[in-house]
Amino acid sequence: MAPLSKVAVVIGVGPGIGAASAQKFASKGYSVALLSRSIDKLTPVESEISKAGGKALSLPTDVGKPAEIIAAFDSIKEQLGHPEVLIYNAGPGGVTFPPPSALDLKPEVFERAFSSGVVGALTASQQVLPGFIENQHGTIIFTGATAALRGGAKFSLLSAPKFALRSLAQSLAREFQPQKVHIAHVNIDGMVELPRYKATMPDKPDGFFLKPVAIAETYWALHEQDPSAWTHELDLRPAIEKW
Repeated sequence: MAPLSKVAVVIGVGPGIGAASAQKFASKGYSVALLSRSIDKLTPVESEISKAGGKALSLPTDVGKPAEIIAAFDSIKEQLGHPEVLIYNAGPGGVTFPPPSALDLKPEVFERAFSSGVVGALTASQQVLPGFIENQHGTIIFTGATAALRGGAKFSLLSAPKFALRSLAQSLAREFQPQKVHIAHVNIDGMVELPRYKATMPDKPDGFFLKPVAIAETYWALHEQDPSAWTHELDLRPAIEKW
């Protein structure tokens, strides 16, 4: 197995947490692999990183299909090197607002949510863990949600995969943390500041939304933690959020 390179893989790149995390790690000298189903989400982020003098590789990938994830990591290792960081920010597919009643959920949609929300996370982790274990170093960060802690009415499509993702993170941490692999699950407790949310909720006060840049700072801090004091799970929420 080759030594790890300063490469961060961000899965689930969009205008929020994914883009901010990619830009943060790029600013710290990491080459960044960007994965999303839509090339339209990847191109602006790659462009911003390149303008700032960083290096990014865009790989349109359906994370609900394990074969596509495996192929993407083959390309990453060939073009950038063996990753040191994996950020799994992809959410369950098919989630809509307002959310549907459980009576209206189609089994194939529910299954798809698990494919992208959980199976994809496992598949991606399997691509980096052998290198992390051999090198006794590496970080995996999973983006969670309040739905991973309690299932709300009509939120089965989101909460069930998020519960499973949290469980996966715990299992992986207990298995591989003794081998110096840092695995963290971050509970995003609130709404992330995205243009589409702000446009539909113009009356929300300052501080209502979580800022993607602030979340990315936390992700970087997790990666930088000393092994003597690792965080596995933490909550991020706005100061005004009720909990």
